[in-house]
Parts: sequence; C-alpha cells; structure tokens
Amino acid sequence: MLNLTSRTLKRRFPIIVATLLAVSGCTLQHKQKQFNPSAVAFDVSYNATFDNVLYPSMVLALANYSGLEPQSLFTVSLVAPTNNAVLRVVMDSSNLNYVTILQEVMPRKGERYYFEQPVKWKYDYLYTLRQQGAADLTFTCYINDEEVDIKNLRINYRTVNECPLSLLDTSGHVLDYRWLFSAYVNEDHPYIDSILTTILSQGIVNSFSGYQKGANEVRNQVFAVWYYALNRGITYSSISCTSNPSRRASVQHIRFFDEVYLTRQANCVDACVFFASILRKIGLEPVIFVEPCHAYLGYYTDKERKKIALLETTVTGWVNLPQLEASRDKSTGRVSDAALKNVSKYVESNVMELYKQGRVSWDALKISIARSLFQRATDYDNDQFSQNKQHFENPDESTYQMLVVSDLRKVVQPIKR
Repeated sequence: MLNLTSRTLKRRFPIIVATLLAVSGCTLQHKQKQFNPSAVAFDVSYNATFDNVLYPSMVLALANYSGLEPQSLFTVSLVAPTNNAVLRVVMDSSNLNYVTILQEVMPRKGERYYFEQPVKWKYDYLYTLRQQGAADLTFTCYINDEEVDIKNLRINYRTVNECPLSLLDTSGHVLDYRWLFSAYVNEDHPYIDSILTTILSQGIVNSFSGYQKGANEVRNQVFAVWYYALNRGITYSSISCTSNPSRRASVQHIRFFDEVYLTRQANCVDACVFFASILRKIGLEPVIFVEPCHAYLGYYTDKERKKIALLETTVTGWVNLPQLEASRDKSTGRVSDAALKNVSKYVESNVMELYKQGRVSWDALKISIARSLFQRATDYDNDQFSQNKQHFENPDESTYQMLVVSDLRKVVQPIKR
C-alpha cells in the first residue's frame, strides 16, 4: 500500500505539477485546429429574391408544407477539406428561431457543397409581430466536430399583416405570390361559431346545409352571410401601403378576420378574406379572383364545381345599416324621410311605400335593401370576369389569379390569430 506522508507530498508536489503541465501541453498540441477557415471558405447567404427581408406571413402559411423550394431561405456553402467530412452547422437561437442544426456528409475533398439550412421557427412569436424589426443570426460551422468558422447575418422582418404580392428575382423575373392571400382566410377562427349563431337568428336560413339542397339554397346561405355583414356595418377602407423599403417587392397590408370584425373596415382583399372564412366554415367553396388592381370573391354553387357565382364584397360599404338604424326616431321607431331618400335606389318602390305607410317592418326593409345590394354585388364583376376568364383559366398567367382556397389548403395553411 502506497502511504505518502505530508512531507513526502510537499517534496513531490513541484514534480507532479510539472508533469501535469507537460501532459496538458501535449494535449493542447494534439487539439490544434486541423482545418484552415480560409480554405474551407464557409459562407451563409439569405435568398437574394427576398432582398434581406423575412415575411412571417410566408413562413406561417408554409409551416406544414413539405416541399423545399418555397422554404429555401438560408443557404450554407463551403469547400470540403477532406474526403467524407462530416459537416455540422449550428444556427443559434434568436428572437425568431430556436437552435437549429444542419448535419451533412461531404464525400469529396476540395469540392464546394451547398446546403439549405433548416430553421426551427418560433411560430408563436411570429404570429404576434405587428411591427417590423431586425434580427441578428449566428451560424457556427463544425467539421468532424471541430469548430471551423462563425458567420453572422442581420435580416429585417416585416409584420405578419404584410403579404408579398410579387417579388423580382435576381434574373429579373417577376414571381407572383398573391396565392398567399389564401393564408389570411381562416375558417377555424374562434369568432366564427358565434357569428354563425347570429346569422341563424336573422331568420334568412335555419341551418347551414352546404351543397345538400341545391344551388338556390347555396345562394341563400351566402345571402345570409351577406346580410350579417351589412348589419355588422362593414365598410370599405383602403389600407394597403406599408413601410417596406425593398425595391424588389410589391406588398400589401391585409387585415385578419378578427381585425375586419372588430374595426368593421375592409378593402377588397380584406373583405374577400372575411367572407371566404365564413363560407369555408359552412361547407361552401370560395374562390378569390385577383386582378392587377383588384380582387373579388366567387363561390361554387354546386358540389361538382361546374358553376360559379360572383360577389363584389366592397358593395357592403354602399349602405351602412347600423347608421341607418341609429337615425330611427326613438318614439316612433321610424327612419326619417331624409335617411330613406339616401337608400331609396336600393329598395323596391312598393316596399319603400309600404314601409312609409307602416305596413312593412324595419327588418323587412333592411332585408329588401340587403337583397338589392346582394344582386348588385353578384352582377358587379360579371362583365369583367367574362372578359378575363381565359386569363384566369390559363395556368401560365400570373397577372390574373383564380385562388380556389380548398385547393391551396394542400400547401397554404391559415395564419392563426
């Protein structure tokens, strides 16, 4: 048994320390870097088409998409310093993402390799973005478990309401992204259930039967939604401009379903999104027709999708029913003749006279106004649609888009709110 006294330890301590330092020095020498960063030439780039801008709306809309091309945002590239080199790139956590690791094998020494860097996004945070900002991202390159290099990128991110319409790629080609409108259609929004209860209480329909009862009942269900929107007082309000400085991008601010509901304001796209969300919920197939400077709604009137009806949703702003109702005399409950004059062109003459005589109720008058506006909204875009039908049906035509929401759901998911 080895028994070292205190005196022995004191004598041998300098020797032990010297030995440990020598061993440590040998270990450090063996851990010197094998790979020269300049030879590896590690680089990280952001997709040039997006002009250093991240659109949360696109990330969220494509969250469940398994394809690669729309998600190719970050690319890492480097030269393999040895055969069968094992690459690991660690993307550090930021306010936009969690730590994400890319690991690949590079078979041939001296060859430059390119890989798409995956990103574990903080989706819950992206949903909340209401102001633009910037994020600093760090990428660390390891080869065969040896740290070789670090790259930092700063990107700008936009609000979740900002939807790219088109982007100019580096070859000068215009890429159309208006299909992202369908991401703002949210048939699962929690407000819709209570809205449907209100719609049923209006008495236009007593149930939502989808396509089970034929085309006339389909139109009646759409009219019930229309009548609800009029009673809600949704008016036209054009808010589309953003502060996006990119020269490559054409973008538009789109209100979400709950924003239209709460503010009672919508432009053509916002209103299409609002109506399409409810129609999807009750089992109908909405279509958003997008032209260069306008968008309007359509819906299939049959389950086989052979016939389609149109609806110019901005017509809801032609008459403000809540304001009209607020003008009613508190004692008699009658609307003033001056107020009636402003809406007379939207009411059948006999209905207006019967109302003035007290033989037609206020609710009946409102329904008459709503049906007149509904017919006008149905007819409003017919000529334009007929003229452009061939463009909508041409798959190679990007200026005119026919967005069938149910078809796009295979790729584009609703942006939750």
